[in-house]
Amino acid sequence: MIPELRQDFNRRWRPELYARLLAELERRSGAPVRFRISETPCFFPRELLDTMARYGVEMMRQLLGDSDYLARADASIPPEFRVPNEAPHPLFVQADFGIDENLQPKLVEIQGFPSLYAFQPVMADTFREIYSLDGVEHQFQPDYWETLQRAITGGHDPGSVVLMEIDPLEQKTLPDFRLTEKCFGVKTVSIMDLEKRGSRLFHQSAPVRRIYNRVIVDELQRKNLRPPFDFRDDLDVEWAGHPNWYFKLSKFSIPFLRHPAAPKTWFLSELRTIPGDLENYVLKPLYSFAGLGVVVGPTAEQVRAADPANSILQQRVRFRPVIDTPHGMTQAEIRIMYVWLDDGPQPMTTIIRTGRGKMMGVDHNRNLEWVGATAGLFPAAP
Repeated sequence: MIPELRQDFNRRWRPELYARLLAELERRSGAPVRFRISETPCFFPRELLDTMARYGVEMMRQLLGDSDYLARADASIPPEFRVPNEAPHPLFVQADFGIDENLQPKLVEIQGFPSLYAFQPVMADTFREIYSLDGVEHQFQPDYWETLQRAITGGHDPGSVVLMEIDPLEQKTLPDFRLTEKCFGVKTVSIMDLEKRGSRLFHQSAPVRRIYNRVIVDELQRKNLRPPFDFRDDLDVEWAGHPNWYFKLSKFSIPFLRHPAAPKTWFLSELRTIPGDLENYVLKPLYSFAGLGVVVGPTAEQVRAADPANSILQQRVRFRPVIDTPHGMTQAEIRIMYVWLDDGPQPMTTIIRTGRGKMMGVDHNRNLEWVGATAGLFPAAP
């Protein structure tokens, strides 16, 4: 989107540099990267990213100021996953935007759950170093790592803080887990390896004071796992971030949004008639990650077959291809990653997914080149 930076990068790109990038990412993270990394970063005007970051904050504020939304969102939490001592706001928020035909940001999703906070800045710095990209940056906050440490450890001894996942060694996000361990001294553990004693949790006999929660509930349900504690237990532990916000700030939120960047969205249970132009809509399950269960341009039969209590129908955001690559113009989805401490939601950095298919997720652009997960770079302040 910044022609001079794009043209210069494309002209200087070499396959051996891309090979070095991939090898260096694995070396720095200490884990294999099992999702596709694009051959190129994306260059965006800072003003565009600032607009997206502002829109995300506006939508968060709107939702948390809407008593009807808060009541219905609270009621949407499955009873078996309702965790006591809920935080008044999410600690981590992701707002995903597409760029429409008028080069305007449009919300795709919003989620009150962590993302790749440790891996993403390392990837961006690796891009800058391998490709000798001067005069660009990727972090909104100069105190990025200090803010992230406060959010994850909450001032506790890192030895009493765990990053909790399901089979973490099998997750594609393992590089992020390893970097979180390296940066903050916390331990990555499987939820199944925790032990409950009274109201306390332990890992290998060491007390757990705070949990950096990376457990996706729908994966827990799909695998039919029974953790050694009940989410409803009043445990003597802090959550970073609190699990209830996984449900409350999610696709469930989008039908309540009234914002120029938010596409019109309906709960399937409240949809009076099925639109005749379904090619302009997306059918989504309320709680899923990585595009699981999403249908772009569904048929009427697919809409009727979906679970009405756990699905939404959303106007389709038609992405405008804005990344000029040797394989053609490519679309980009921009995730603004926030941390919400005492001073309100702060944009931290971005995750970019690029693709030439209907969806941006790396799983939906296999066997293609110059697509995948990448970094969002913008001109450094003078």
